Amino acid sequence: MRALVEVNLDAIEANIAHIKSKTGAAILAVVKADAYGHGLIPVATRAIESGATWLGVALLEEAITLRESGIEVPVIAWLTPPHDDFESALRLNIDLSVSSVQLFEEVLAVAAQVGIKPQLHFEIDTGMRRGGVLSEWEEFVNYATLHKNEYIFVGTWTHFARADEPQSDFTAKQQREFDVKLAELVQAGLQPQIVHLSNSAGTLAHPSAHRQMVRLGIAMYGLSPDVNAMGDSASLGVTPAMTVKAQLHLVKRAQAGDAVGYGGTELLKHDTVLGVVTMGYSDGLPRGTTNSAGVVFDGYFAPLVGRISMDQCVVDLGPDSKAQAGDYVIVMGNGGYSIDQWAKAANTINYEIVTRIASRVPRVYL
Repeated sequence: MRALVEVNLDAIEANIAHIKSKTGAAILAVVKADAYGHGLIPVATRAIESGATWLGVALLEEAITLRESGIEVPVIAWLTPPHDDFESALRLNIDLSVSSVQLFEEVLAVAAQVGIKPQLHFEIDTGMRRGGVLSEWEEFVNYATLHKNEYIFVGTWTHFARADEPQSDFTAKQQREFDVKLAELVQAGLQPQIVHLSNSAGTLAHPSAHRQMVRLGIAMYGLSPDVNAMGDSASLGVTPAMTVKAQLHLVKRAQAGDAVGYGGTELLKHDTVLGVVTMGYSDGLPRGTTNSAGVVFDGYFAPLVGRISMDQCVVDLGPDSKAQAGDYVIVMGNGGYSIDQWAKAANTINYEIVTRIASRVPRVYL
């Protein structure tokens, strides 16, 4: 393999166990975006074996894939636009999140056609101003009350905007707003079976938000919701599950003053050995990454040199390197530059680094 992603499923199991030790709430394992780039089915399977009782995805097609693979635990899909495949969702016993009267009406219409009651979660916008019911709240509650015999009210939820800022009072404000709306639902005769507010940051930093279930995302994969505000993986007690490796396509000597890569944006400061790594931005490496990231070979940190190309990148292996074409280097993860280091070098977040690793890079499970 010219490149591969190693996924340590034991690390995922240990991370879930660590979170379970901190809460009495049920665990919903968030496996959207191909399990944050780690692989949907293997991660979902191990998460269930490790004590997660729910799975959460953004897209309905992800939930359908889970069901078609034989996974039977409760699954919720929360990003379903109008005219999505709601019939399949109903037939496959997939929970749906609704946050508008329009979507509510459409789901109930499909349900009436197929003769299956939908299992619904109401998302409430408490400050994120992304998903969730906001301006049409009164109309939404009236509609939900009028049609309450046509669906199963499983849960109600919200999403925190700043839970990864432990010093901010915004999460407490969102909880208060949510509780007001929840009370209005109960007063209208709508009692959810489950309330779920917390993402990973909420779970780690805001115990009052745990309620009946927490949605465990980035922390399950061993990464911090925010390195600067909450600390790194080690300080949070979790272990990164992903390691990326790639082969060297070519190794060659170059001289001080040589320009490297498109545009000759970097000049070598010394005579050295360059390595051409068989991964580029089509594999998910951010093109704008600076030379504060790179790869590791035989314990030596080899920084990037020049711009990342579509299928390859160049690193400075050092003047005394014994590397040869065909050798593997650690691109990121265990023993190499961390995913957080890559994120900092690319001026982005660790979520983006792991989710953008392309599907053409095979996943190998440990």
